[in-house]
Order: sequence, then C-alpha cells, then structure tokens
Amino acid sequence: MQRPVPPSPSDSPMAIGPRLRNARTAQGLTLAQVAAAAGLTKGFLSRLERDETSPSVATLVQLCQVLSISVGSLFAEPEIQVVQLASAPRINLGGTGVAEHLISPRSESRVQMIRSVMEPGASGGAELYTISSDVEVLHVLSGAVSVRFVDREVPLVAGDSMTFPGREPHNWRADDELGAEVVWVIVPASWSGSS
Repeated sequence: MQRPVPPSPSDSPMAIGPRLRNARTAQGLTLAQVAAAAGLTKGFLSRLERDETSPSVATLVQLCQVLSISVGSLFAEPEIQVVQLASAPRINLGGTGVAEHLISPRSESRVQMIRSVMEPGASGGAELYTISSDVEVLHVLSGAVSVRFVDREVPLVAGDSMTFPGREPHNWRADDELGAEVVWVIVPASWSGSS
C-alpha cells in the first residue's frame, strides 16, 4: 500500500506582473489610470507589475475586471511550438534551383516562415507572381538575391531585409555566383493545415 504524497508548491514564482503590464499598455492605459480605477496606489501597481509584491485574490480580480482580462489568462502556459530545421517539411513553391522548408508550424495561420536555399542562378520562375497575404518580408541570411517588381528590381545582400505588400506582383533571382539563403515571412500565412 502506498501513502499519498502531498503536493508541494513549485519553487518557481508565478510571473504575473509582466502580463498585467502588457494588458495595461496594450490598451494604452497609464499606471495612474488603472490604479485609480482599481482603487490601488500607483506605487503598489508599479511594484505588482515588476513582481515585487503579490496581490490578494480580491485585488487581482478587481485588476482583471479593470483590464477586461480573465484571471486565468495570467496563469495560462503559453503555447510554444518548435520546428527544428532538420525535420521541417520540404515544400515547393514553384521556383527552380531552390530547396524550401516550412519553418513555422503548418497549423499557424497568423504567420508563415519559409527558409529557402537558392543555388547560384536559382529563380522564382519566368513570370511575376503574387502570394495571398497582407505582407511579405524577405531576409537574406547569406549570398545575394534580386527581387523584381513590375517597375523595378531591388538587389539584396546578406543581412538585408525587405518588406512589401503580399499581393504585389514580384519574382526573385539568386546571384549567379553566390546563390543565396533567405527566410521569407508571410503574414498571414498563405495556407495552413494540420501539423
């Protein structure tokens, strides 16, 4: 027969202060405004946001009502997903001479990240194309690539980034000698599926 083992509290403190501060600043509220609405002093609220003091349950409920957030949201574990490059799914967006991997989760619809390794002279094809998204960001990790639009061509080298509307017709070509390795960020994701 086993004896029940009493649960022991975690040694790691609950860091609710930064979450309270984020909720306040996201709404454009000052410390003074929230403190006054919750019936607290500005100094107490400031210490609470820095996790230097702990509120009573009643104070925490009052603060959450003022900030229009649930008490539970302060304690919820964030959903963190890791995609390791070695196991990232290979995708094909129609370019030639390029190996592309989806490095954001397939189930993520808010943003999509694609890592492309472009051989020298690789391209996105013969025609300009668009992606169904609001915005695209291209960051060059190594090598060089040129992005062609209807009215211009923009050369990029390692370390450069470029942002443009997702529905803007464009195409790309990797440097004929260096090739390129780039990361595309597409917002929102142009497609999603189950992971």
